Amino acid sequence: MASTPGNQKSTLSGNSQGKKSQHAEEAIFYMNCRAAYLAVLKSSLENIKSKEQLSLVLQQAGRNPSQKTINKYWTSQTSSLNFDDFCAILKKEKPATKNELLEAFGKIDTEKAGYISHYELCKILTTRGDRMTWEEVTSITKQADFNCNGKLDYNKFCELYLSTREQCCKAARARLESNPLLRQQHLGNQTGTVPEGVTLPPPRKPHKLPKGDSRAPSRPSSAQSSKASSSTTVTVAASSSRNTKLIIEPDTMKEWQCAQSRGCFYLEENGEIISHKYRLHLPQSSALCVTIKPFRIPQAPGKPCPWLSVDTALFILKENETQENLQLVSFTELQNKEMFGWRGELGAGVYWLLPFTTGCRLRKGKSQISGEAKLVWRDEDGELALTKEFRAALLDVFETIDLDGNGLLSLEEYNFFELRTSGEKCDQEAWAVCKENFEMKKNELTRQGFLDLNLMEANDRDGDPWDLWVTLLSLGYNRALEMTEACPFVVDVCAERCKPRMRAIALEAGGAQLSRALCSSVLTTGEAKGLGGSGSIFIHTCSSGSRITSVIENKSENKVIIHVNNEQSKNCLNNRGLTVFAVEVAPKSMMVSQHVMALNEQEEWIYSCVHSLVC
Repeated sequence: MASTPGNQKSTLSGNSQGKKSQHAEEAIFYMNCRAAYLAVLKSSLENIKSKEQLSLVLQQAGRNPSQKTINKYWTSQTSSLNFDDFCAILKKEKPATKNELLEAFGKIDTEKAGYISHYELCKILTTRGDRMTWEEVTSITKQADFNCNGKLDYNKFCELYLSTREQCCKAARARLESNPLLRQQHLGNQTGTVPEGVTLPPPRKPHKLPKGDSRAPSRPSSAQSSKASSSTTVTVAASSSRNTKLIIEPDTMKEWQCAQSRGCFYLEENGEIISHKYRLHLPQSSALCVTIKPFRIPQAPGKPCPWLSVDTALFILKENETQENLQLVSFTELQNKEMFGWRGELGAGVYWLLPFTTGCRLRKGKSQISGEAKLVWRDEDGELALTKEFRAALLDVFETIDLDGNGLLSLEEYNFFELRTSGEKCDQEAWAVCKENFEMKKNELTRQGFLDLNLMEANDRDGDPWDLWVTLLSLGYNRALEMTEACPFVVDVCAERCKPRMRAIALEAGGAQLSRALCSSVLTTGEAKGLGGSGSIFIHTCSSGSRITSVIENKSENKVIIHVNNEQSKNCLNNRGLTVFAVEVAPKSMMVSQHVMALNEQEEWIYSCVHSLVC
């Protein structure tokens, strides 16, 4: 019998509702995973490092894992588990239902009376399975509902257990939803909603990326089940990241006028990166050359300079009537070794220069340190003095915070140092006191004055270096006096027809302005691919030779969760530190999926990524 149009419509509607229900369940599952994970760990980029942590995150997710369960997922070969591993475990380990709990109690209650005695419960918990101590059992039974005859109504106990479990999960979710910083932990900090009045370029038709090809690799085993997906593969030759030349002919620029400023990227405890920001004033329109590169501080022979391999970039934004709506003008695309630059024409006006690094190479590490460096010592007369190593580190710090490079620290420059190390500013009155006690020239602190200032701090603490270490650690130094969590840089602006004026105005995270500029730059220069047949979700990939950035653009009215899989990539590292992860993209918004660079630039590297729509 042929089906009627009405029946077909009903069937299609039912299938559609079923798919929506499945997608909603997956979204709730991911939210619960994140909530449980972030209840124990600071970031979903952080890995589970022990059996105890695994047990805790599973408990936060409403599971009650036995030691046997923990051992199943944490074997002798396991050193850590990431967020994706945790999600996979939760899918396998379902929470116990009330029927399952009642069935377990029923095996003890052979008479089916609905009660078990306190003695029977304690005996089982201390002699079977994961054996508990009497103290642990007592702490549990104190919360149970034993009647005057010492019997437990296990039906009520199961209800109490289930409600407590649900309350625990709700508390974790509420903590996640109420804290925007926690919500971004798994999503990265490069998010940006498209501002009103800014029209983004439409997605271009997908075609082959430069120096690579687009093809769908075999589906990785851990990829999420989803109909909508997009794969991108880019192969980059060894050392090609250094081959794009920034053409600056010194002879043609001898008459140009230049402005220069130093600055620094600092890595925060939560993995966020802050840096100096600049305001550039051009009195008239002019041809311009803008560059940024890591700053080479003079180092002792053999001393490592890990920051020289950190990638840098600069975004140029035009200031309008309000600073809240800066307009992206351009960004540094050209490269010559570690220098990135831009050449072009800018009109008269005020511009913001926002430095940027992907975080692929400036990140939290686990460097082995043989011992803690000594900062101060006492001479034969018992007087405190700075050690040779500490003096050298302080002189490096001085070079970094001397933004104009004139060998002196102005009050403005010194205050950036103070804000970074203590969170406070030095006012004119305090600066006058410094002038009375430490060497200054033209109302600016000299190198010797800066050294003496730190020696005074050591004397104030009677030789205790605690405050000195607080300063050094906040500036990116480790206990061996190596700068491992900071990257000093230098910005140069040269103009053909006017004198550019550049000034550091802030030391902070890039924020929404940088996020929008970054996403817009990728949408402008990258290649766009629609995610499956959705028609409203696009993956934009920009390959600049030294790095690859992907941006997810969500044009739909609903938030989406995108699963990202890099398991087929070779010789790569990304800013998230994860091979497989998921991100949530708000409606009508865009966000950076990831930045990727070569692990070893001397070898070929292959970026192969699959983005899949979870819901």
